[in-house]
Amino acid sequence: MRHPRGVGIAVYLWPLLALVLVVGVVARASSGAPRIAHAAAPTLPLGELTDRDTLSFDFYRARIEPILLRDRGGFGPGVSACVTCHVRSATPMPLEPLNVAPDGSVFWTLEQSRRNFANLAKLVVPGSPERSRLLREPLAVDAGGSEHHSGGKFWASTDDPEWRLLAEWVGAANAPPVGIEPSPVLDFEFFRNCVQKVFLHERPGLAPCASCHSSGAMNFAQTLPEGRSFWNEEESWQNFRVASRYIEPGDPLRSRLLMHPLHPDAGGDGYHAGGRRWATREDPEWRLLAAWVSGESPTCVL
Repeated sequence: MRHPRGVGIAVYLWPLLALVLVVGVVARASSGAPRIAHAAAPTLPLGELTDRDTLSFDFYRARIEPILLRDRGGFGPGVSACVTCHVRSATPMPLEPLNVAPDGSVFWTLEQSRRNFANLAKLVVPGSPERSRLLREPLAVDAGGSEHHSGGKFWASTDDPEWRLLAEWVGAANAPPVGIEPSPVLDFEFFRNCVQKVFLHERPGLAPCASCHSSGAMNFAQTLPEGRSFWNEEESWQNFRVASRYIEPGDPLRSRLLMHPLHPDAGGDGYHAGGRRWATREDPEWRLLAAWVSGESPTCVL
């Protein structure tokens, strides 16, 4: 099979180059929306994939998957195709690498689509589009979206056709049982007095979290003013707001703050530039953070 120039590198080799080049692949596939080369999706038993198996895989593959591939007219926040940042990524929504057909169209195989579906389903609350991270992160803040999405904001309002299509998919799924407990509220006082100590805690062979996360988009441990060794109330609130972007209240295993530095053998993300802070989920630090995310305020042992 012959591939367009550069596509072989984008699809099969280094992940970083794949992220940079994949938009070009999508754009070359057509002058508008990318052509998607795959067979009609059969009805599949999905219980083994995710506990969100009430979502329609058929609808996902036919209607939602093209949104992930759609060329948005540029490269950068808000104008890149979803696949630009999410193919082979360490984000909460990693996507499979793209394949390229002889005619230049891009596609995922059936098995790749199943894996992508399972990852998207983790970011969805069945029956509740407005509570689903998949729909909130790319939505404008003044329309009810999350404060932060590193890929930018795609939808100015919930009237956007893409948002409405996603909402139709999520809304048609079975809602959680009546009486299910709501997500817990994160305890700021515990964050200020205990969680922040984790950010400063040095471990053998590893720099403290604050060394890398004191600035930039993920500055949940902002630089301390000279002469002080801890954050004041205002600074703690700022750290709390940023850290909360990477937390799913009530669900430590879907919270990037906990999963990104965790070793992959324990279920952590595939890559973390700061190394592996926790080898297992039995690590006291990890358990402390997990308890906080779950709505508890355990004794701070740091």
